[in-house]
Amino acid sequence: MKNEHPSRHDQFTDDQRSRRDFLRYLLATGALAAGAGAFSRVGHAAGFADALGYSPKYPANFNAFNYVNPDAPKGGRLSLSVFGNFDSLNPFVLKGLAASGLNELCFESLTARAWDEPFSAYGLLADRADLAADGLSITFRINAKARFYDGSPVTARDVLFSFNTLMSKQAHPRYRIYWADIAGTELTDARHVRFSFKRVNPELHLIIGELPVFSERWLAGRDFASLSREAFLTSGPYRVGRVDYGNTITYERNPDYWAKDLDVRRGQFNFDQIVFKYYKDETVSLEAFKAGEFDVFYETNSKRWARDYTGANFDDGRIIRREIPHKNNAGMQGFGMNTRQALFSDRRVRRALDLALDFGWSNTHLFYGQYTRCDSYFSNSELACRGLPQGDELALLEPFKAQLPPELFREPYQVPVANNPAEQRANLLKARDLLAEAGWRVEEGVLKNAEGQPFSFEITLAMRGFERIVAPYAYNLKRLGIEVSYRTIDVSLYQRKMDRFEFDMAVVAYGESQSPGNELRDRFGSAAAHTDGSSNYMGIDSPVVDALIDRVIYAKSRAELVTACRALDRVLLWGEYLVPNWYIGAHRLAWWNRFGFHQPLPLYFDAMTWVMQTWWQVYEHPQKQSKGHLEKPTALSDCVVACSFTRSWLKPAPRLST
Repeated sequence: MKNEHPSRHDQFTDDQRSRRDFLRYLLATGALAAGAGAFSRVGHAAGFADALGYSPKYPANFNAFNYVNPDAPKGGRLSLSVFGNFDSLNPFVLKGLAASGLNELCFESLTARAWDEPFSAYGLLADRADLAADGLSITFRINAKARFYDGSPVTARDVLFSFNTLMSKQAHPRYRIYWADIAGTELTDARHVRFSFKRVNPELHLIIGELPVFSERWLAGRDFASLSREAFLTSGPYRVGRVDYGNTITYERNPDYWAKDLDVRRGQFNFDQIVFKYYKDETVSLEAFKAGEFDVFYETNSKRWARDYTGANFDDGRIIRREIPHKNNAGMQGFGMNTRQALFSDRRVRRALDLALDFGWSNTHLFYGQYTRCDSYFSNSELACRGLPQGDELALLEPFKAQLPPELFREPYQVPVANNPAEQRANLLKARDLLAEAGWRVEEGVLKNAEGQPFSFEITLAMRGFERIVAPYAYNLKRLGIEVSYRTIDVSLYQRKMDRFEFDMAVVAYGESQSPGNELRDRFGSAAAHTDGSSNYMGIDSPVVDALIDRVIYAKSRAELVTACRALDRVLLWGEYLVPNWYIGAHRLAWWNRFGFHQPLPLYFDAMTWVMQTWWQVYEHPQKQSKGHLEKPTALSDCVVACSFTRSWLKPAPRLST
C-alpha cells in the first residue's frame, strides 16, 4: 500500500501522515527476517520467506540498509511543507486531523521494513519473533534496550496494552478490521508477548509487527479517544517540540535515542530538527518553497511541474528538480461514486459516467503528457487482470457466475479510450444509451428519471488543482444532460465528510503494495462499507468481493495470491465503482541544494519519508552546481554531488496527482 497516489483523505496532502500511517507498510510477499535480532520461525529457519520463494535480503548482524549512509553526519534542520491543516497529536483515533510526521518520527513498532524488499520484517522494538510451526501464533521478545524518551523501558505489557487500546472502540475502527484475525494475546513474561490467530493468515505475523507501542504507564488514566493536544510519551528518534496548531510543528531529535546504533536505524534520522509548515494553497506553497521558506517540495501537479520550476536558482543549481524513480505499485486513483446513494446504484449509470471522461484530451492539454491511465486497482503490476479470465482465475470466478455481469466472462475489461473528438463523441453516445437503459431520458436538455427528477450531483474536492481537471469532465457530463457542480472545501471538513461518507463523488486513491492482504477488507469489504472512517468510500457491499478478498488474504503461495488479486481486480473493475484516473512512475521532487543522500536508491518507498529518514545536511546554505553537472543525462547522480565532496503504521501515503 504505497506510492504517490493517495488513499483516503491523506490523498490531498503532500505528505500528510496521520492515523493511517502504521497501516501503510504492507509492501509485500513477506518474510519474517533473520537479522536485526535473529528473527526465527520455529522449525523453519527462513520463516515465511521460504513459503513464497523470497528470502530476506539482509543477514544477521548486518551493518545498515544499502540505501542509507551508515556514517551520515548528524545535525542541521529540515523544513518541509504540508498542504492542509492539523488539530491533533493523536493519529490513532477517528476524531481530528493529526499532524504530519508523528508516526514516522515519534512512534515505533515491533518491526521495521526495508525499502529495497517487497515486504520483509526486521526487529526494532522486538529483537526476536517465533512463529509457531502451525502458523497459528507468534511470540515477540522485546529488546531489553528499548526505551521511551524519558528512559523508562518498553515492556511486553506495553505491547499488550497498545494492542488492546487500538482494538477498542476508543481507537480508529480500521485497526479492528485490519487485525480481525487476531484471536487473543498473552503475556508469557515481562519481555514476551504472544498473539494467537483465528486461522492461518500468511501475512498476519508480519502485519502485527507494525503495531505501534505506547507507554501504558503514561496513558493510564487518560481518555484515549479524546486525547488530542498532549504529546505522547514515545520511543522513536524524535519527540514533539513546538506546536502551532494549523500552522507548524517541530520535531526535536533525541540524542539518547535507544536504537540509534541498531542495524535498522543506523545512518537514519540525521537532522536535529524537522519542521512541517502548513499551507492552504498549493501555488502559495510552491512560491514559498522557491523563496526559501522550506527545503523540499513534493510536486503533485503536472502543470506546475512542466511550467513553474524556472528562475535563477534553478539555472545555477541552487534548487534541484528531479524525477526520482521507484518501483511502487501504482494502484488506483479515480472519481469514486458513493453507491450508498440511489443515484449511483445502477452499474450502467456508473459506466456512463466513466465514458464521459476524456483522458486523452486531458493528458495532452492539461497534464503535458506526463500520466498513464489507471486500468486496474493494481495498475502497473503483475496483479492487474488482463484479457479474459482463464485457468485458475476462471475457476475462482466460476462459482460466482450468477452474481457477476455476463460480460466479465466474455470481454476483457477496458477503460474508455478516445484518441480524437470523434471517438469521444462515440463514447458519449454509448453513455447516452446506457443511461436510457437505466431509465433516464433527456427533456429540454436535462437528464431526468421516470419521476421527473434531474440527474445532478456534486464532486467534492480538497485540492484546487483538481478544478481544472473536473471542469472539462463536467462539460462532457452536461452534454449528456447531467448537472454537475464541484466544490473545493477545507481539509478538515473534507476529512469529516469522507469519514462519514457524506459526498456524491470524490477523488479517491488506493496505493497498493506488491502483495495486498488484510487492508483490502478496509477498502472494499462489506463490513467497511458501513463503518465510519473506513476506506470503502464507494460503499462496495458485495459477497463476491468479500470472498475474493479472503482468497487474497489466505493465499498459500505467490501464484495463488496473484490469481486471487487478478480475479478481485476484474470484479472491482466490472463493478464500475469509480472513474479511473491516472498515475506517474516517479516521484517529482525539488530541493534546495544543501543535502546529501545515499545511492543506490530504495525501490519501494514514499518520497518524503525517505527524505526525512535518510537524508542529511551537507551545507548550511544552498550551493551552486556547474552547468555541466546539470546537463548530465544521468542527472540523478548529481543529487549527491555536493555530499560526495565531503563524503551521501500502514503504507506510504499515496498522493493525488493533478
